[in-house]
Amino acid sequence: MKKQHAILMAATFLGLAFVGQAEARDQIRIVGSSTVYPFASYTAEEFGQTTRYKTPVIESTGSGGGMKLFCAGDSMDTPDITNASRRMKAKEFKLCAKNGVNDITEVVIGYDGIVIAQSKGNDNINLTRKEILLAVAAEVPNKDGSKLVPNPYKYWNQINANLPHRPILFYGPPTSSGTRDAFADLVMKKLTKKMDVYTSLYKADKMKNKAYKKYKTIRQDGVYVPSGENDNLIVQKLLKDKSAFGIFGYSFLEENSDRIKGATVEGVTAEPENISSGKYPVSRSLFFYTKNSHASKVPGMNDYVSLFINEQMIGEEGNLSEIGLIPLPKADRNATRHRVVKHIKLTAEDLKKK
Repeated sequence: MKKQHAILMAATFLGLAFVGQAEARDQIRIVGSSTVYPFASYTAEEFGQTTRYKTPVIESTGSGGGMKLFCAGDSMDTPDITNASRRMKAKEFKLCAKNGVNDITEVVIGYDGIVIAQSKGNDNINLTRKEILLAVAAEVPNKDGSKLVPNPYKYWNQINANLPHRPILFYGPPTSSGTRDAFADLVMKKLTKKMDVYTSLYKADKMKNKAYKKYKTIRQDGVYVPSGENDNLIVQKLLKDKSAFGIFGYSFLEENSDRIKGATVEGVTAEPENISSGKYPVSRSLFFYTKNSHASKVPGMNDYVSLFINEQMIGEEGNLSEIGLIPLPKADRNATRHRVVKHIKLTAEDLKKK
């Protein structure tokens, strides 16, 4: 924990120097996901200590924020790599293409589970995805399920009488976060697209508002509190506010297991084997994206990527598994390395595939 904290602090300090610098450089520059940040930071520290290259500069901007910076252009004042806790979106790929970023390789590094965490002193709790949806959605079905109404729920037992009389309060990621995007996809959109009370609005809307087709609007009445891109701050909030839940990646639960614990989701615990198998309902893949046009211009960029995807890092006994990364199956790890070695270019068609 102390080693990871030191790495995070060092990377944060380095990140302060990133924005606005446009001069020629001899350091790799990385932006993006706060969930991937600890893994990238660990690799960057190892890279700086074991090679002749400088330690890469890393900034935790959130997946969405990282994509904006990465896709802003191809010049050397833009990032070389962006980390992401969800896949690049089609609109981000188009933005990259529009700005001359036309040679990108997608790198999958492992799995992660989105945890619903709480203070370790609390009673254990099991939540279904529907109960979580009803707790965080801006609009929910009324009593007879005939229409949507502004979310009236303030306590968990109002949603399910078997749940405790405990205030509903979440500290979670902001709109720029890939964790928030993944949470919306895996909990909100996945459920609401099968609920007539949500989809009927889309069918009745002549303008075909897609917000109704796959509903993902989170309430803004103080029950869900966006808490920035530093997930360690959410952990601190959970220690102070025992009634609250936090939403973040599994690695932060793993690193703070002496102080916090995860709710089970539909009876399944957030554990490595459940996440990698997909049994845990809120599981996802983690990524980074390389700007291949920079590889010949930035010293050590290819070497850093090679280190990151080496068995030493992402393998079943790799260093990153010790800080919460859930390894890919061996065949998938080999496929990742093949894409990197061959600099296989990401296409718009790739992003349509599951």
